[in-house]
Amino acid sequence: MGVHPNIHIPKESWPHWTWYAIECVLLIAISLIASSKITNSIEGLTPEVQNYMFIGIMGIFFLVWYVGIRRLILTKFLRNGY
Repeated sequence: MGVHPNIHIPKESWPHWTWYAIECVLLIAISLIASSKITNSIEGLTPEVQNYMFIGIMGIFFLVWYVGIRRLILTKFLRNGY
């Protein structure tokens, strides 16, 4: 019995970009939930100001994750950079 050249090897065939997509989707979900909880806890906001704060808090989550935490994790702890 011969070796088949079309064997599925998950490490070699899994697209690398999907990890970035999964990370981004998780970050969007976490930032949506957290920013909605934060803006709902602040009293006396008009709907327009609440919308601006909601989007601003989501942006802060992205900025903190991609510029701060992710960079720290990848460069300092894993020592492989990105």
